[in-house]
Amino acid sequence: MIEDEGMVLETGKEIQRVTKALGIPWILKCSFDKANRQSATSFRGPGADNALKSLQKIKSQIGCALLTDVHETIQVEGTAEVADVIQIPAFLSRQTDLLVAAAKTQRVIHIKKGQFLAPWDMKAIANKAVAAGNSKLLLCERGTTFGYNRLINDMTGLIEMRNLGFPVIMDCTHSTQLPGATGDSSGGRGEMVWPLARAAMAVGVDGIFLETHPNPAEALCDGPTSLPLKNLEAMLKNLQKIWQTHL
Repeated sequence: MIEDEGMVLETGKEIQRVTKALGIPWILKCSFDKANRQSATSFRGPGADNALKSLQKIKSQIGCALLTDVHETIQVEGTAEVADVIQIPAFLSRQTDLLVAAAKTQRVIHIKKGQFLAPWDMKAIANKAVAAGNSKLLLCERGTTFGYNRLINDMTGLIEMRNLGFPVIMDCTHSTQLPGATGDSSGGRGEMVWPLARAAMAVGVDGIFLETHPNPAEALCDGPTSLPLKNLEAMLKNLQKIWQTHL
């Protein structure tokens, strides 16, 4: 999320440095509006108009591709002018109008699997985008609801989704959420990010989605599940070694 333009820029530059040194392609993900926060008082971000201008500036200065999410159909057109990849949030993964509007932009569409869906349910969701004329899809695993305030990951589900014929991404930070566990916000088990990422890479996913922050304890959103920026390089080196076993 855009907390501060300068912070996003500096974080992006550090990610660029690390990934360039390792030869790993990457996409900057940053939200302009977190419309699905637990509490009405939680920080949602700067909103679309100003934020999209900031994201265009950040994207140009870093020289990277950009991914951001949309929550309403009215946001799609403006977002497509800036973003290389449009994300459909997990809670909205069955919203046909939103998915079709995003697909019609011909941008790559990153669809997060709803926490309430089985892996094979993503076939019908992907088919909506394909029917709208866009097969440039990424399917993302971000955990499955397991009782109250808990998410789990079924690694066989990664294979089930891959068998649908689209690249599969593992969101190894949001998967560690404890939704609504603190009352007004979601908690999380950030210490589980590395184990989940390693497990997914061993299965053979096409990419890893993760949130990182210079100081997760001070993050305005998803702090408990964010990877400390200082740990990013070590984590990517570790994952790269696992990835190379598949080559």
